[in-house]
Amino acid sequence: MFSKILIANRGEIACRVIKTARKMGIKTVAVYSEADKQASHVLMADESVYIGPAPSAQSYLQINAIIDACKKTGAQAVHPGYGFLSEKREFQEALSAAGITFIGPDAHAIFAMGDKIESKKLAREAGVSTVPGFLDVIQNAEEAVKIAREIGYPVMIKASAGGGGKGMRLAWNDDEAREGFVSATNEAKSSFADDRVFIEKFIEQPRHIEIQVLADSFGNTVYLGERECSIQRRHQKVIEEAPSPFLSPEMRKAMGEQACALARTVNYKSAGTVEFIVGGSTGQFYFLEMNTRLQVEHPVTEMITGLDLVEWMIRIANGEKLSFTQDEVKLDGWAMEARIYAEDPFRNFLPSTGRLTRYQPPQEGNHVRVDTGVDEGGEISMYYDPMIAKLITHGPTRDAAINHMRQALDEYYIRGLSHNIPFLASLFSKERFVRGDITTNFIAEEYPHGLTTDQLPAEDPSDLIAVAAAMKRRIIERNVRISGQFPGHEMKPPVQWSVYFDKQYHDVDVHPAPGGYAVVIKDEAVEVKTDWQVGDPLIRATVDGRPVCVQVDRTGVSFRLSHAGLRAEAFVFTRRTAELYRLMPFKLPPDMSKYLLSPMPGLLVRLMVEEGQEVKAGEALAVVEAMKMENTLRAERDTVIAKLHANAGDSLAVDQKIIEFAA
Repeated sequence: MFSKILIANRGEIACRVIKTARKMGIKTVAVYSEADKQASHVLMADESVYIGPAPSAQSYLQINAIIDACKKTGAQAVHPGYGFLSEKREFQEALSAAGITFIGPDAHAIFAMGDKIESKKLAREAGVSTVPGFLDVIQNAEEAVKIAREIGYPVMIKASAGGGGKGMRLAWNDDEAREGFVSATNEAKSSFADDRVFIEKFIEQPRHIEIQVLADSFGNTVYLGERECSIQRRHQKVIEEAPSPFLSPEMRKAMGEQACALARTVNYKSAGTVEFIVGGSTGQFYFLEMNTRLQVEHPVTEMITGLDLVEWMIRIANGEKLSFTQDEVKLDGWAMEARIYAEDPFRNFLPSTGRLTRYQPPQEGNHVRVDTGVDEGGEISMYYDPMIAKLITHGPTRDAAINHMRQALDEYYIRGLSHNIPFLASLFSKERFVRGDITTNFIAEEYPHGLTTDQLPAEDPSDLIAVAAAMKRRIIERNVRISGQFPGHEMKPPVQWSVYFDKQYHDVDVHPAPGGYAVVIKDEAVEVKTDWQVGDPLIRATVDGRPVCVQVDRTGVSFRLSHAGLRAEAFVFTRRTAELYRLMPFKLPPDMSKYLLSPMPGLLVRLMVEEGQEVKAGEALAVVEAMKMENTLRAERDTVIAKLHANAGDSLAVDQKIIEFAA
């Protein structure tokens, strides 16, 4: 067995590999860029080596720098994780030439199956059903339009070396095909150093289902069930689960056997994933691609099979044989995975960067697993994918796994930047999701205007009102114990307060009760039992016997409460103070409607307008790049450009002025 391996990656996957290697008694080497010098994977590893500046093209994509790090530290093998160099044939060949083992398939398999164009050609030759499309290299935008017309709209424009939703655009007409080709090409070049794209027919109302395979050097290939990955936004997976609520055992077997057959055609050795698009009404499946690496969503397969895929990748690379057969693969229960991203779901999911001033993931146990690459005080930078963590839950049934996930999301405490937990809470509460009626169009159909507060799970406001009142009572009790009795502070039951919540005043009476308090709201008593202590960010309680976890932040005279995705502010006043507070004026925010503001921190890639130019509603004004994704900003109304406040190439802060419009 290897004595030392290097992880050519960062973030949660680097931490994940380090944990598995440590379990196997293998020492680890982390590589890092300037932006990651204090990152979690660097601190976890036995050794670390600096490989370059923050941009990935100058660090994590530098093959020579990683080989030099192996030679410097004596690492015998490299685990590539996913993304970066994980599917680069040149990387595997360079490692092999240097006498270093690549923990993954050989160069032939990477080229044949890792390249989306070549893999589809191979699949067609092997008689595998594939999506209709044009698989040769497209030279320019006009050729892309011509091809799209021949295939028939809608079409999908995809980067050949792409992944994670980057370099991918959906086009419904000529203009979108032309613009999509340019954006997909630019993203592909920036993210993968490969600007080739291809076009294929977009299958409407599809499900995205993938098969996990494992293959060793002795001709043994098995499939480990499927993963349902249909919940996607911008073609990037958001929620994954295993197994799929859609597949029958017969369909699972057919897809699994086809996936294994494809792997055998290229003598595949390692963990790999064969992805399919499945027609929701017909059940017909089409080969999409094979990912010759570990997938982001691999934990759900591990949870239902009990297998450690990273460990098996290492063992196979070490020349070991699979210790089980296909008949011995058993699927136990159900697993869900949610990707926790640094983004603002209330602002069309714009990326958020900054420091994690507070970070407390839910407690891991039998039902909950957290794969993360950050710690409190860590930074989410503009240079890399904005994923904070992967939250995985397991239960005997799909409903149980969903319930565990909803509770774990309530317990995930993140401060310092925006995150998508409210969106995830909404997703997991959707009746359509709960019954398994999902396609890759789910988010577009259920959230046509993005996330709005009315799409958060419906909750009884009495719960949060009662919790706020109970917290206030506990704080005063603590202060009395510390400082003694002061006039007016005597805790004579009941305490009468008014809670300002959700723009309404609610009179409450708070009585002490066994294990907590009885809060009377509109003549209805709500029982709150909790052992919450002042200063804890989470209040775990039972409200009328139901378990509830509420996140709490104190802001002087108010409590900011977060529960089931809802964020609300509660003021607990004496009745007299509430009367006076009603008279307080509220200052309106300034009118910024005549400016185009940067919706995120990022790079101003292009300006499409100049001062004095007339523009129409919907016309493209500027392109801002953040997290390696290009975002086109458009005019909301017909107007005239009065002044440009920024230039192409400028680094922008969130809400920084870019363009000023005429009044």
